[in-house]
Amino acid sequence: MKILLISPASGCWRKVGRRKLFNGRTFRFSMLSLLTLVKLSPYDAQITLIDEQIDEVPPDTDFDLVGITCMTATAPRAFELADHYRKYNIPVVLGGFFPTLNPDLALQHCDAVVIGPAMDAWPKLLDDLRANRLQKRYYGNPAGQVPASLPRHLLDKSKYSTTYATYATMGCRNRCKFCSIGTLYKSQHYCRPIPDVIAEIRSFPSRFFMFVDDNLTQNREYILNLLKELAPLKKKWITQASIEIADDPDLLSALQTAGCVGLFIGLESFTQSVLTLTEKGFNVPFHYKKAVETIHRYGIFVEAGIIFGFDNDDIHIFQSTLDLLEDIGIDAVQVSILTSLPGTPLYEEFKPRITDSDWEHYDYRHVVFQPRLMSAAQLQAGTDWVIRRFYSPWRILRRTLRWLAAPGGLSNFIYPFVLNWAYFGRVISFKIKGYNPALQPLPFVPNPIAQKNLHPTFLS
Repeated sequence: MKILLISPASGCWRKVGRRKLFNGRTFRFSMLSLLTLVKLSPYDAQITLIDEQIDEVPPDTDFDLVGITCMTATAPRAFELADHYRKYNIPVVLGGFFPTLNPDLALQHCDAVVIGPAMDAWPKLLDDLRANRLQKRYYGNPAGQVPASLPRHLLDKSKYSTTYATYATMGCRNRCKFCSIGTLYKSQHYCRPIPDVIAEIRSFPSRFFMFVDDNLTQNREYILNLLKELAPLKKKWITQASIEIADDPDLLSALQTAGCVGLFIGLESFTQSVLTLTEKGFNVPFHYKKAVETIHRYGIFVEAGIIFGFDNDDIHIFQSTLDLLEDIGIDAVQVSILTSLPGTPLYEEFKPRITDSDWEHYDYRHVVFQPRLMSAAQLQAGTDWVIRRFYSPWRILRRTLRWLAAPGGLSNFIYPFVLNWAYFGRVISFKIKGYNPALQPLPFVPNPIAQKNLHPTFLS
C-alpha cells in the first residue's frame, strides 16, 4: 500500500523552510499527528511524508491513499490538494482540527474524515479501505493506545527546532470561549500511562524536548507523579500550563527538579471583565506580576499568550498591554487577534460580525470580524505594532541582561533568547510593522452590527 501523508501550509508559511535566514525553524517542532499515522500503518506500507513548509507535494498520482491533516487556516490548501488527488480516483482522508469540528464541510472534498485523534480510527480505516468498504466518518479515541515510539527519523532534524516532541496529556477541562481545545475534546482531559511517557522520553537522544500538551499540569496528582519519574532523566523541556501553578510551590519545585525551563501561559488579557465573560475568570491580571516573579524564581521562563480584539478593547489597549508585558517581566509573547473558528460556539456568536470568510485568514494574524470599539484596520495595525515593538532588538537585549542574572543563568534562559530572535526574524521576514492607533487615530464610525447582542457588562 502506497500512502501519501501531507501537512499543508498556507500563505507566507508555504515553503518558508527553504529560506536560509528567518526560515521559521524555531516554530516547527511537532509532526506528531502524521508520525502517529505512519506508526499505525502496516509495516510494509510505502509512506511519503510531506511537510509543506519544507517539502514540495509530489506530482505522483499512483498512491493508494492520501491523508491530509489541517486546521482552519490550512483548510483551503488541504481542500485544493484533496480535490487534485480525487481527480485521479485516489481516496483522500482529512483529519485534524477543522475536519473534526466541521466534518460535513470536509466531506465535500474528501472520501472520509477522521474525527478526533487517530488512535483506533486509522487502523480501522485502513482495514476498510483494503476491504473496499471505506466509511465516511471514523471516530478517534483520545484515550486510545498511543504507539510506544514514533518514526522521528523521517524528519530532517536540521529543519526543526526539535523533532523530539511528545505529550503526556490531551485536552483541557476549561471552557474558554475563544479556545477550540475545549470544543474539540468536550472539555475533557486525558492522561497517558506514566510508564509509557517515561519510556518514550528516555529513548530521546537529545537532552532537550517539548511537551506539546494543551495544559500539562491540569491533573495535579498525575503531573506530580510524572515529574517524579521524569527528574532522574536529567532532561530540559518546555510546555504549556495555566497561571494557577504560580500558587503551588510544591508543583513549581517539582517542575524545576524535573527539568522544566519554560512555560507558555495564556494570559490573554489584562482586563478582568473580558476574562470573566470569556469563561477564563480564574486568570486575575492583578496577580500576574507576582505570579511571573514566582515562576522566574524557579528558573522557568514565561511566554505569554495575548489576544486583542475583545469587545472591551479600544485603541488604547495596545500601549497599555505593551507596558504591562514589560512591567511584569514576560520573556516572550505570542500575540494573536481574536478569531472565531468554524465549528466553535464563538463562531456562531460572531457570525453577524464576520467580514472575511477566507479561512486562510483564520490564522490569528488577520482581522476577520468587525470589532466594537475600533476599526478592523486599527486592530490589525495595533496588533502588528505590539509585536514589532516587543521584539525590537533593544528590548530583546534589555531582557537578555535579566536572563543572565536569572536562576539557572544562560543555561536555562538560552531558550527565551533564541525564541525572541526567532520572533524578530518573523517580524523581518513577514514585514510586520503596524502603528499605535492611539497616536494615529482615524475617524471611527461604530458598526451597528457590532453593537448588537452585546453582554451588558461590555457596555459599562
